[in-house]
Amino acid sequence: MKKIISLAILFATQLFYAQNGVAKKPETVIIINNEIATMDQVMKYGNEGYVKSMNKGVSQEERDKLAQKFGDKIGDREFIMVIEVFTEQEKIENDKKNTAVATEQKPQPKEEQFLLNVNDKAKDFTLKLVDGKEVKLSNLKGKVVLVNFWATWCAPCLQEFYDIPSKILEPFKNDNFVFLAISSGENEAQVAKKVTKLKKDGLDFNFGIDQNEIIWNQYAKNAIPKNFLIDQNGVIKYVAVGNAEGNLDNIANEIKKLLSK
Repeated sequence: MKKIISLAILFATQLFYAQNGVAKKPETVIIINNEIATMDQVMKYGNEGYVKSMNKGVSQEERDKLAQKFGDKIGDREFIMVIEVFTEQEKIENDKKNTAVATEQKPQPKEEQFLLNVNDKAKDFTLKLVDGKEVKLSNLKGKVVLVNFWATWCAPCLQEFYDIPSKILEPFKNDNFVFLAISSGENEAQVAKKVTKLKKDGLDFNFGIDQNEIIWNQYAKNAIPKNFLIDQNGVIKYVAVGNAEGNLDNIANEIKKLLSK
């Protein structure tokens, strides 16, 4: 009897962790000339100047058409990249055009990415969460806070999320640390729908809504995802943009430093 009970407990425990584990991170499916391609092919076309256009994400209708052709190889529409390449004649004409433009073009100033930077005081805000609760940043004084700006259509943002439980949440679950994922420029229904899917995949965060970009416009501009690491006194100590390799590892190291003080 004890053996049966032990096996039952083991099975229940395994089932619990299976249900609460994080699903496999979605991979971007690349379509070139209506065929699935590799990143190596993209790099080759790019290096040789053949890339005509690149669309990250497609409509649901376009996604469904691709799924009819490729089946399970096609995932969610946010993770589909469609690339159009020049024909030989188009490339010749484009090269001539680019040469002419380059002789006339003046260097462009680098686009600003952050409105608040390291050692700036974080702007206070009240964030409405998807579950209806509210969080005020100033009430989190004494805790280390990671603020992440994302959107439901942003594949790099979503891919970053799948690594956050193992690299950020789990290591600091017993510390004075809070993670706030703020969806920028989207309404509550859009965010709630995506959050339902993310939670099924094991991504259960403090998801917040910044529909009118009130918070975003105080912190940053241009590309997402963006991360702001705020110390126990409400001062920004680290900022990051994009989902480059090692990005979350660097953030985790900075969190560890702040918590050790």
